Amino acid sequence: MPNISSVNEFLLQAFTDTRELQLLHFALFLGIYLAALLGNGLILSAVACDHRLHTPMYFFLLNLAILDLGSISTTVPKAMANALWYNRAISYQGCAAQVFFFVFFFGSEFYLLTVMAYDRYVAICKPLHYGSLLGSRACAQMAAAAWGSGILDAVLHMASTFSLPLCQGNAVDQFFCEIPQILKLSCSDAYLREAGALVFSVFLGCACFVFIVLSYVQIFRTVLRMPSEQGRHKAFSTCLPHLAVISLFVNTAVFTYLKPSSISSPSLDLVVSFLYLVVPPAVNPIIYSMRNQELKNALRKLLSYILLKHQ
Repeated sequence: MPNISSVNEFLLQAFTDTRELQLLHFALFLGIYLAALLGNGLILSAVACDHRLHTPMYFFLLNLAILDLGSISTTVPKAMANALWYNRAISYQGCAAQVFFFVFFFGSEFYLLTVMAYDRYVAICKPLHYGSLLGSRACAQMAAAAWGSGILDAVLHMASTFSLPLCQGNAVDQFFCEIPQILKLSCSDAYLREAGALVFSVFLGCACFVFIVLSYVQIFRTVLRMPSEQGRHKAFSTCLPHLAVISLFVNTAVFTYLKPSSISSPSLDLVVSFLYLVVPPAVNPIIYSMRNQELKNALRKLLSYILLKHQ
């Protein structure tokens, strides 16, 4: 039987075998990828250039934009190249790198969203202590903890996944290297080696989710007790974008990995994976800028400066 040492490349699943549809998928991926680059790039530039946005909330938003750029760049360029050149192959090293960065960016993003929930909790429930609890050093440490946890997650999953002997060929039933699909290629019961890393990730993820829920319970209790309608509106306007991003992130991921096997199919798996991999990084900048007047003003100022400079 072939083992892991005999696998030099994996074959990714194509969205379709029709050449015209492959070019259509390439154009769709390209459009969404460029939208994600533009949206997140504008947020990065606006936050970095406008001193009024040098606050903890926008510091974490800047980190989120970086992670979104990284997560969509991990899978989409390869998918575009495969669709354009009618090629399904990815090298063994390329697959391992894709798994590492996929877990790293998505894990770090969820941990960062947890930190952002804490930021909203302190801002609304403990406003007098905001400056002391979320100083520049504390913000840097929390962001570093989110990124560091993502790296630890990625190392554990990549090491456990790619130490498995493969006995079921090299065809991956997904358009990118996804851990569950690679585990299907492993020898019988060999995938149990991944169990330790999975338990660690699930425990950490559940702890973060519980923390987010409890934070927002306290936030809503505080907001509903505010006597001023203007104060309630302002508090909700700062929380709703974060809640929308969390809901999009969690719901698509949960449906992808916990959907009933009775409705699972290769084509549905491709579509759902597309939704949770590609859509959030492109939509998050829109969600955050839609109800945020400060960010809108900073983006408007940045675009005006760029247009004037090129006239």
